[in-house]
Amino acid sequence: MIIGNGGIALELVYEIEGCEVIWAIKDKAIGNTFFDAGAAEFLTSKLIAEKPEAKIAQKRTRYTTEGKKKELGTKANADNIGSALGPDWHEGLNLKGTKEFSRKIHIETMCEVKKIYLQKEFRISKKKSLTFPRDHHNQTVTTDTEIWPVYVELTNEKIYGCDFIVSATGVTPNIEPFLCGNNFDLGEDGGLKVDDHMHTSLPDIYAAGDICTASWQPSPVWQQMRLWTQARQMGWYAAKCMAAASLGDSIDMDFSFELFAHVTKFFNYKVVLLGKYNAQSLGSDHELMLRCTKGQEYIKVVMQNGRMMGAVLIGETDLEETFENLILNQMNLSSYGEDLLDPNIDIEDYFD
Repeated sequence: MIIGNGGIALELVYEIEGCEVIWAIKDKAIGNTFFDAGAAEFLTSKLIAEKPEAKIAQKRTRYTTEGKKKELGTKANADNIGSALGPDWHEGLNLKGTKEFSRKIHIETMCEVKKIYLQKEFRISKKKSLTFPRDHHNQTVTTDTEIWPVYVELTNEKIYGCDFIVSATGVTPNIEPFLCGNNFDLGEDGGLKVDDHMHTSLPDIYAAGDICTASWQPSPVWQQMRLWTQARQMGWYAAKCMAAASLGDSIDMDFSFELFAHVTKFFNYKVVLLGKYNAQSLGSDHELMLRCTKGQEYIKVVMQNGRMMGAVLIGETDLEETFENLILNQMNLSSYGEDLLDPNIDIEDYFD
């Protein structure tokens, strides 16, 4: 059973093969952190497709822990915790089960974990667990006779037995080790407040990544998200700020904070998120433009007053660079209307 609806859960449900997976999410649709319901539906069809496919090529820097390559596959390595930088964290883990099928996933929406029982506790409780739902259309519920190591009771009153549970329910700033004896200013989300030079409220103390809360006036098309890409950008920038401060130099805000941009891979699709991709903080004063080719690409553009504020690109669209520039230069695109996403018009070439 996988519990959670963020990046780790999205990666795991697709990567695990030959194993029945129950996926419990608190939202109506998958990937709520990144996608709207339309994009979620586009991706879900890929998830339930039986046919495995070739993995897409990765054109980016890969991150591994030092010495990992030599140790892969050895018994001693089984207990080591690996790098969490990017979608490489499961490299070297065998995520293939013993069953012959590619993947079987059942999604339980709008629910959370109510209680977890170990085998003995469950036997004493006299409760009944459900079998893995075989058919999405046939809603008949049958009691599971198999004995499992662990059982999960969900808030929708359903109970499932499983071999193990993966908890992937998000990120909380881990500030506890630093609070004792220090008087840090904290953000509303529990992180250490930092200014536009990654400086905390205490002299000579900097913070970057998941632990910090960006407390400067952000660019209109940037927002903080606790993602590995942003943690890496903040880490680089914090190091530059520390070096500049020690030399008494001034330093400009890093360009990576001008525009929110995150590139990853879900369900073997390239995924690019730009700017206010989910119309964050834009209220109702915006409009959406969509283009979708089933099984191939999903493009959503967020517009406000004729200007592009954000975009979601799923698949090999080749539009990320063009859209990045259109968001940054805030060009008025009102005159183009729906033609902006017309597949017969090469807008990449037009705006070059």
